[in-house]
Amino acid sequence: MTDAASPNRQDQPLDMVLAGRARHGRETGFERVHFVHEALPDLDHDKIDLGADFLGKRLKAPLLISAMTGRPTQDEAVNAHLAEAAQHLGVALAIGSQRAGIEGGPTGSLDRTLRRRAPDTFILANIGAAHLTSGLGLDEARRAVEIIDADALIVHLNPLQEACQPEGDRDWWGVGAALEALIRKLEVPVVVKETGAGLSGRTARRLIDMGAAAVDVSGAGGSDAALIQEGRTLDAGDKAHAAAFADWGTVTAHALVDVRRACPQAVIIGSGGVRDGVDVAKAIRLGADVAGQAAGVLTAAATSTEAVVEHFQRVIRQLRTVCFCTDSANLAALRRAPLHPFD
Repeated sequence: MTDAASPNRQDQPLDMVLAGRARHGRETGFERVHFVHEALPDLDHDKIDLGADFLGKRLKAPLLISAMTGRPTQDEAVNAHLAEAAQHLGVALAIGSQRAGIEGGPTGSLDRTLRRRAPDTFILANIGAAHLTSGLGLDEARRAVEIIDADALIVHLNPLQEACQPEGDRDWWGVGAALEALIRKLEVPVVVKETGAGLSGRTARRLIDMGAAAVDVSGAGGSDAALIQEGRTLDAGDKAHAAAFADWGTVTAHALVDVRRACPQAVIIGSGGVRDGVDVAKAIRLGADVAGQAAGVLTAAATSTEAVVEHFQRVIRQLRTVCFCTDSANLAALRRAPLHPFD
Protein backbone atom coordinates (compact mmCIF):
# COMPACT_ATOMS: atom_id res chain seq x y z
CA MET A 1 0.00 0.00 0.00
CA THR A 2 1.87 3.04 -1.23
CA ASP A 3 -0.72 5.76 -1.73
CA ALA A 4 -0.51 9.17 -0.16
CA ALA A 5 -3.38 8.39 2.20
CA SER A 6 -1.38 5.74 4.10
CA PRO A 7 -1.41 6.82 7.76
CA ASN A 8 2.28 6.10 8.41
CA ARG A 9 3.63 7.51 5.19
CA GLN A 10 6.54 9.90 5.64
CA ASP A 11 6.50 13.26 3.90
CA GLN A 12 9.60 12.57 1.79
CA PRO A 13 9.57 8.92 0.65
CA LEU A 14 12.20 9.55 -2.01
CA ASP A 15 14.62 10.25 0.82
CA MET A 16 13.51 7.01 2.47
CA VAL A 17 14.28 5.11 -0.72
CA LEU A 18 17.80 6.53 -0.76
CA ALA A 19 18.24 5.68 2.92
CA GLY A 20 17.02 2.12 2.40
CA ARG A 21 19.42 1.76 -0.49
CA ALA A 22 22.40 3.13 1.40
CA ARG A 23 21.95 1.30 4.68
CA HIS A 24 21.88 -2.32 3.66
CA GLY A 25 24.86 -2.24 1.27
CA ARG A 26 23.87 -5.60 -0.16
CA GLU A 27 25.50 -6.98 -3.27
CA THR A 28 23.54 -7.43 -6.50
CA GLY A 29 25.62 -10.34 -7.78
CA PHE A 30 27.05 -8.12 -10.51
CA GLU A 31 30.20 -7.83 -8.36
CA ARG A 32 31.08 -11.42 -9.29
CA VAL A 33 30.54 -10.96 -13.04
CA HIS A 34 33.64 -9.94 -15.01
CA PHE A 35 33.99 -9.62 -18.76
CA VAL A 36 37.09 -10.95 -20.51
CA HIS A 37 38.92 -7.84 -21.73
CA GLU A 38 39.64 -7.62 -25.46
CA ALA A 39 42.91 -5.75 -25.97
CA LEU A 40 42.57 -5.60 -29.75
CA PRO A 41 38.95 -4.67 -30.61
CA ASP A 42 38.16 -4.36 -34.30
CA LEU A 43 35.60 -1.61 -33.79
CA ASP A 44 34.96 2.11 -34.02
CA HIS A 45 33.88 3.03 -30.49
CA ASP A 46 31.50 5.74 -31.71
CA LYS A 47 29.74 3.47 -34.22
CA ILE A 48 28.73 0.76 -31.75
CA ASP A 49 24.97 0.17 -32.01
CA LEU A 50 23.28 0.28 -28.60
CA GLY A 51 19.75 0.20 -30.01
CA ALA A 52 17.27 -2.23 -28.49
CA ASP A 53 13.78 -3.41 -29.42
CA PHE A 54 11.32 -3.20 -26.54
CA LEU A 55 7.67 -4.24 -26.96
CA GLY A 56 7.52 -2.95 -30.53
CA LYS A 57 9.51 0.24 -29.86
CA ARG A 58 13.08 0.83 -30.96
CA LEU A 59 15.06 2.42 -28.12
CA LYS A 60 18.31 4.29 -28.70
CA ALA A 61 19.78 2.51 -25.67
CA PRO A 62 18.58 -0.52 -23.65
CA LEU A 63 17.36 1.54 -20.72
CA LEU A 64 14.13 1.87 -18.76
CA ILE A 65 13.82 4.68 -16.24
CA SER A 66 12.00 2.68 -13.57
CA ALA A 67 9.05 3.84 -11.50
CA MET A 68 9.74 5.97 -8.46
CA THR A 69 7.29 7.64 -6.12
CA GLY A 70 7.42 10.65 -3.81
CA ARG A 71 4.90 13.20 -2.58
CA PRO A 72 2.28 14.21 -5.19
CA THR A 73 3.94 17.60 -5.71
CA GLN A 74 7.36 15.98 -5.77
CA ASP A 75 6.15 13.35 -8.24
CA GLU A 76 5.04 16.04 -10.67
CA ALA A 77 8.46 17.69 -10.89
CA VAL A 78 10.35 14.38 -10.86
CA ASN A 79 8.23 12.83 -13.60
CA ALA A 80 8.49 15.99 -15.70
CA HIS A 81 12.29 15.82 -15.53
CA LEU A 82 12.29 12.10 -16.29
CA ALA A 83 9.86 12.42 -19.21
CA GLU A 84 11.84 15.19 -20.87
CA ALA A 85 15.07 13.27 -20.38
CA ALA A 86 13.59 10.03 -21.73
CA GLN A 87 12.40 11.88 -24.83
CA HIS A 88 15.83 13.41 -25.37
CA LEU A 89 17.68 10.13 -24.83
CA GLY A 90 15.29 7.80 -26.66
CA VAL A 91 14.77 5.43 -23.71
CA ALA A 92 11.66 4.06 -21.99
CA LEU A 93 9.94 5.48 -18.90
CA ALA A 94 7.78 3.89 -16.19
CA ILE A 95 6.07 6.41 -13.92
CA GLY A 96 5.38 6.10 -10.20
CA SER A 97 2.20 5.27 -8.34
CA GLN A 98 -1.05 6.43 -9.96
CA ARG A 99 -3.38 5.09 -7.31
CA ALA A 100 -4.62 8.47 -6.13
CA GLY A 101 -5.45 9.55 -9.67
CA ILE A 102 -7.26 6.37 -10.72
CA GLU A 103 -9.32 6.37 -7.54
CA GLY A 104 -10.67 9.78 -8.43
CA GLY A 105 -8.23 11.94 -6.51
CA PRO A 106 -6.18 14.79 -7.97
CA THR A 107 -3.99 13.56 -10.80
CA GLY A 108 -1.91 16.69 -11.16
CA SER A 109 -1.21 18.71 -14.25
CA LEU A 110 1.51 16.23 -15.20
CA ASP A 111 -1.14 13.73 -16.32
CA ARG A 112 -2.19 16.24 -18.97
CA THR A 113 1.33 17.19 -20.01
CA LEU A 114 3.42 14.02 -19.68
CA ARG A 115 2.80 12.83 -23.22
CA ARG A 116 3.44 16.32 -24.59
CA ARG A 117 6.77 16.33 -22.79
CA ALA A 118 7.67 12.94 -24.24
CA PRO A 119 5.69 12.44 -27.47
CA ASP A 120 7.92 9.65 -28.82
CA THR A 121 8.76 7.91 -25.56
CA PHE A 122 7.57 4.42 -24.63
CA ILE A 123 5.70 5.16 -21.39
CA LEU A 124 4.41 2.61 -18.89
CA ALA A 125 1.54 3.39 -16.52
CA ASN A 126 1.54 1.93 -13.02
CA ILE A 127 -0.73 -0.15 -10.79
CA GLY A 128 -0.10 -2.47 -7.83
CA ALA A 129 -1.09 -6.14 -8.06
CA ALA A 130 -2.25 -6.20 -4.44
CA HIS A 131 -4.97 -3.68 -5.28
CA LEU A 132 -6.52 -5.87 -7.98
CA THR A 133 -8.61 -7.70 -5.37
CA SER A 134 -9.39 -4.64 -3.27
CA GLY A 135 -11.33 -2.34 -5.53
CA LEU A 136 -9.07 -1.70 -8.49
CA GLY A 137 -9.65 -3.67 -11.66
CA LEU A 138 -9.84 -3.44 -15.42
CA ASP A 139 -11.58 -0.05 -15.50
CA GLU A 140 -9.01 1.49 -13.16
CA ALA A 141 -6.13 -0.03 -15.12
CA ARG A 142 -7.56 1.47 -18.30
CA ARG A 143 -7.80 4.84 -16.56
CA ALA A 144 -4.16 4.60 -15.44
CA VAL A 145 -3.18 4.08 -19.07
CA GLU A 146 -5.54 6.68 -20.52
CA ILE A 147 -4.71 9.62 -18.22
CA ILE A 148 -1.09 9.62 -19.36
CA ASP A 149 -1.62 8.10 -22.83
CA ALA A 150 0.68 5.21 -21.90
CA ASP A 151 1.92 2.53 -24.28
CA ALA A 152 1.80 -0.23 -21.66
CA LEU A 153 0.95 -0.94 -18.03
CA ILE A 154 3.44 -2.13 -15.45
CA VAL A 155 1.98 -4.10 -12.52
CA HIS A 156 4.01 -4.27 -9.33
CA LEU A 157 4.35 -7.35 -7.13
CA ASN A 158 5.37 -6.25 -3.63
CA PRO A 159 4.38 -8.91 -1.05
CA LEU A 160 7.36 -8.21 1.22
CA GLN A 161 6.65 -4.49 1.29
CA GLU A 162 2.97 -5.08 2.06
CA ALA A 163 3.80 -7.61 4.80
CA CYS A 164 6.18 -5.16 6.48
CA GLN A 165 3.75 -2.23 6.42
CA PRO A 166 1.38 -2.05 9.41
CA GLU A 167 -1.34 -0.89 7.00
CA GLY A 168 -0.20 -3.16 4.15
CA ASP A 169 -2.44 -5.30 1.94
CA ARG A 170 -1.62 -8.78 3.18
CA ASP A 171 -4.57 -10.70 1.76
CA TRP A 172 -3.25 -11.85 -1.63
CA TRP A 173 -5.79 -14.60 -2.12
CA GLY A 174 -6.95 -14.38 -5.73
CA VAL A 175 -4.35 -11.80 -6.83
CA GLY A 176 -2.88 -14.19 -9.40
CA ALA A 177 -6.25 -14.89 -11.00
CA ALA A 178 -7.12 -11.18 -11.03
CA LEU A 179 -3.78 -10.36 -12.61
CA GLU A 180 -4.24 -12.93 -15.36
CA ALA A 181 -7.74 -11.61 -16.10
CA LEU A 182 -6.32 -8.09 -16.37
CA ILE A 183 -3.52 -9.21 -18.69
CA ARG A 184 -5.96 -11.04 -20.96
CA LYS A 185 -8.40 -8.14 -21.22
CA LEU A 186 -6.33 -4.96 -21.20
CA GLU A 187 -5.80 -3.45 -24.63
CA VAL A 188 -2.12 -2.58 -24.08
CA PRO A 189 0.82 -4.81 -23.12
CA VAL A 190 1.19 -5.63 -19.42
CA VAL A 191 4.61 -5.85 -17.81
CA VAL A 192 4.91 -7.45 -14.36
CA LYS A 193 7.63 -6.30 -11.97
CA GLU A 194 8.90 -7.30 -8.55
CA THR A 195 9.91 -4.46 -6.26
CA GLY A 196 13.32 -5.36 -4.92
CA ALA A 197 13.17 -8.96 -3.70
CA GLY A 198 13.72 -10.65 -7.05
CA LEU A 199 11.61 -12.69 -9.45
CA SER A 200 12.19 -16.43 -9.68
CA GLY A 201 12.29 -18.33 -12.94
CA ARG A 202 9.26 -20.33 -11.85
CA THR A 203 7.16 -17.23 -11.18
CA ALA A 204 8.37 -15.53 -14.35
CA ARG A 205 7.32 -18.57 -16.39
CA ARG A 206 3.90 -18.44 -14.75
CA LEU A 207 3.55 -14.75 -15.61
CA ILE A 208 4.59 -15.25 -19.22
CA ASP A 209 2.11 -18.12 -19.50
CA MET A 210 -0.57 -15.73 -18.20
CA GLY A 211 0.19 -13.51 -21.17
CA ALA A 212 2.51 -10.92 -19.62
CA ALA A 213 4.36 -9.04 -22.36
CA ALA A 214 7.52 -8.76 -20.24
CA VAL A 215 8.79 -9.31 -16.71
CA ASP A 216 11.12 -7.19 -14.59
CA VAL A 217 13.25 -9.23 -12.17
CA SER A 218 13.89 -6.27 -9.80
CA GLY A 219 16.37 -8.26 -7.75
CA ALA A 220 17.75 -7.70 -4.29
CA GLY A 221 20.67 -5.31 -4.02
CA GLY A 222 18.84 -2.12 -4.95
CA SER A 223 16.32 -0.30 -2.77
CA ASP A 224 15.37 -2.51 0.17
CA ALA A 225 11.61 -2.53 0.73
CA ALA A 226 11.93 -3.99 4.22
CA LEU A 227 14.41 -1.37 5.41
CA ILE A 228 12.38 1.41 3.85
CA GLN A 229 9.38 0.23 5.86
CA GLU A 230 11.54 -0.07 8.98
CA GLY A 231 12.42 3.58 8.57
CA ARG A 232 8.78 4.63 8.08
CA THR A 233 7.37 3.24 11.29
CA LEU A 234 7.83 4.42 14.87
CA ASP A 235 6.60 1.15 16.39
CA ALA A 236 9.43 -0.97 17.82
CA GLY A 237 7.68 -4.24 16.96
CA ASP A 238 7.10 -3.18 13.37
CA LYS A 239 10.72 -2.06 13.08
CA ALA A 240 12.00 -5.39 14.37
CA HIS A 241 9.72 -7.29 12.02
CA ALA A 242 10.96 -5.38 8.96
CA ALA A 243 14.63 -5.45 10.00
CA ALA A 244 14.64 -9.26 9.98
CA PHE A 245 14.14 -9.18 6.19
CA ALA A 246 17.07 -6.90 5.37
CA ASP A 247 18.85 -9.69 3.47
CA TRP A 248 15.74 -11.29 1.95
CA GLY A 249 15.36 -12.04 -1.72
CA THR A 250 17.25 -13.13 -4.82
CA VAL A 251 20.07 -10.86 -5.98
CA THR A 252 19.64 -9.33 -9.41
CA ALA A 253 22.35 -11.30 -11.23
CA HIS A 254 20.99 -14.64 -10.02
CA ALA A 255 17.41 -13.63 -10.81
CA LEU A 256 18.36 -12.71 -14.38
CA VAL A 257 20.06 -16.05 -15.02
CA ASP A 258 17.17 -17.99 -13.49
CA VAL A 259 14.45 -16.07 -15.35
CA ARG A 260 16.23 -16.23 -18.71
CA ARG A 261 16.74 -19.97 -18.31
CA ALA A 262 13.05 -20.46 -17.51
CA CYS A 263 11.82 -18.03 -20.18
CA PRO A 264 14.23 -18.17 -23.13
CA GLN A 265 11.98 -16.19 -25.50
CA ALA A 266 10.56 -13.66 -23.03
CA VAL A 267 11.22 -9.93 -22.86
CA ILE A 268 13.13 -9.42 -19.61
CA ILE A 269 13.97 -6.21 -17.77
CA GLY A 270 16.96 -6.32 -15.44
CA SER A 271 16.67 -3.98 -12.47
CA GLY A 272 17.67 -3.90 -8.82
CA GLY A 273 20.84 -2.07 -7.88
CA VAL A 274 21.91 -1.19 -11.43
CA ARG A 275 24.48 1.48 -10.63
CA ASP A 276 26.14 2.37 -13.92
CA GLY A 277 26.70 1.39 -17.52
CA VAL A 278 28.95 -1.52 -16.57
CA ASP A 279 26.07 -3.00 -14.55
CA VAL A 280 23.77 -2.41 -17.52
CA ALA A 281 26.18 -4.40 -19.69
CA LYS A 282 26.31 -7.19 -17.12
CA ALA A 283 22.51 -7.28 -16.95
CA ILE A 284 22.31 -7.56 -20.75
CA ARG A 285 24.93 -10.33 -20.76
CA LEU A 286 23.07 -12.32 -18.10
CA GLY A 287 19.75 -12.24 -19.95
CA ALA A 288 18.11 -8.81 -19.84
CA ASP A 289 16.73 -7.15 -22.96
CA VAL A 290 16.81 -3.76 -21.24
CA ALA A 291 18.02 -2.60 -17.84
CA GLY A 292 16.01 -0.49 -15.41
CA GLN A 293 17.29 2.11 -12.99
CA ALA A 294 15.38 4.04 -10.34
CA ALA A 295 17.20 4.80 -7.08
CA GLY A 296 20.45 5.48 -8.94
CA VAL A 297 18.90 8.45 -10.71
CA LEU A 298 16.77 9.84 -7.86
CA THR A 299 19.10 12.71 -7.00
CA ALA A 300 19.30 13.82 -10.63
CA ALA A 301 15.53 13.40 -11.07
CA ALA A 302 14.83 15.73 -8.18
CA THR A 303 17.24 18.32 -9.60
CA SER A 304 16.52 18.95 -13.27
CA THR A 305 15.98 17.45 -16.70
CA GLU A 306 19.56 18.33 -17.57
CA ALA A 307 20.86 16.41 -14.55
CA VAL A 308 18.92 13.31 -15.62
CA VAL A 309 20.21 13.58 -19.20
CA GLU A 310 23.78 13.98 -17.94
CA HIS A 311 23.38 10.96 -15.65
CA PHE A 312 22.16 8.65 -18.41
CA GLN A 313 24.63 9.97 -20.98
CA ARG A 314 27.33 8.82 -18.57
CA VAL A 315 25.63 5.42 -18.22
CA ILE A 316 25.37 5.09 -22.01
CA ARG A 317 29.02 6.06 -22.46
CA GLN A 318 30.05 3.40 -19.94
CA LEU A 319 27.93 0.78 -21.68
CA ARG A 320 29.47 1.69 -25.03
CA THR A 321 32.96 1.32 -23.58
CA VAL A 322 32.12 -2.16 -22.26
CA CYS A 323 31.03 -3.09 -25.78
CA PHE A 324 34.25 -1.64 -27.18
CA CYS A 325 36.44 -3.54 -24.73
CA THR A 326 34.64 -6.83 -25.40
CA ASP A 327 34.69 -6.38 -29.20
CA SER A 328 30.88 -6.18 -29.27
CA ALA A 329 29.53 -4.17 -32.18
CA ASN A 330 25.98 -4.34 -30.82
CA LEU A 331 23.95 -5.79 -27.96
CA ALA A 332 23.55 -9.15 -29.69
CA ALA A 333 27.34 -9.50 -29.66
CA LEU A 334 27.50 -8.30 -26.04
CA ARG A 335 25.18 -11.16 -25.05
CA ARG A 336 27.85 -13.57 -26.32
CA ALA A 337 30.84 -11.76 -24.81
CA PRO A 338 33.07 -14.13 -22.82
CA LEU A 339 33.07 -13.93 -19.05
CA HIS A 340 35.66 -14.97 -16.52
CA PRO A 341 34.48 -17.82 -14.26
CA PHE A 342 32.47 -16.53 -11.31
CA ASP A 343 34.53 -16.13 -8.14
